Amino acid sequence: MSLKEDVGIKAASYVKNGMTVGLGTGSTAYYMIKEIGRKVKEENLNVVGVPTSSTSKKQAEEMGIPIKSIDEVDKVDVIIDGADEISADFQGMKGGGAALLFEKIVATYTDQVIWIVDESKMVDKLGKFPLPVEVVPYGQQQLFQLFAKKGYKPSFRMDQKAKKVTDSGHSIIDLHLEQIDHPEQLAKELDETVGVIDHGLFLNMVNTVIIGRPSGAEIISDIR
Repeated sequence: MSLKEDVGIKAASYVKNGMTVGLGTGSTAYYMIKEIGRKVKEENLNVVGVPTSSTSKKQAEEMGIPIKSIDEVDKVDVIIDGADEISADFQGMKGGGAALLFEKIVATYTDQVIWIVDESKMVDKLGKFPLPVEVVPYGQQQLFQLFAKKGYKPSFRMDQKAKKVTDSGHSIIDLHLEQIDHPEQLAKELDETVGVIDHGLFLNMVNTVIIGRPSGAEIISDIR
């Protein structure tokens, strides 16, 4: 069993009957959704899933998990999602799967946020992984030039030979920063930049982190 599969299965144990569950996106979340689907089928688990992308929606439907959109539920009890990096002070970077906007929206209306990662995603400071910035296509080249002038080393996320398009129809500009010393300051700057829809800095959001290690899953809870 891989580390990703181990933490995905472990995370699914947090899901109880009657819950509304945010279904994350990515290679680790895949195993969590698969395990929840198994419990729905084999153990009659009664849940509603709120997918964070077309990918997780498709998988949930294939697994027989009842689903609703975020606007069809009052709130979400728990969201289980992966992360591209988690810093020593438990700030997160997400969006490698291009689902950052939907992931952040669902997490905002969720009681408990759980991130599941293998140990390679744990870092001292964020930034080695490129920071995704979701932008409106109109004016995206101006934003690209602005980020270049600031020294953020931008690149457009590509899909084959065309710009990657998110489920919301936006583009993604990845910022190659190497190290982010002041993530809250950068998040505020990006939030205030016209044309930026959202970014991959998930700050002060997580409650529980499950880390896949060769010795077994490590659970760190009550972070916030």
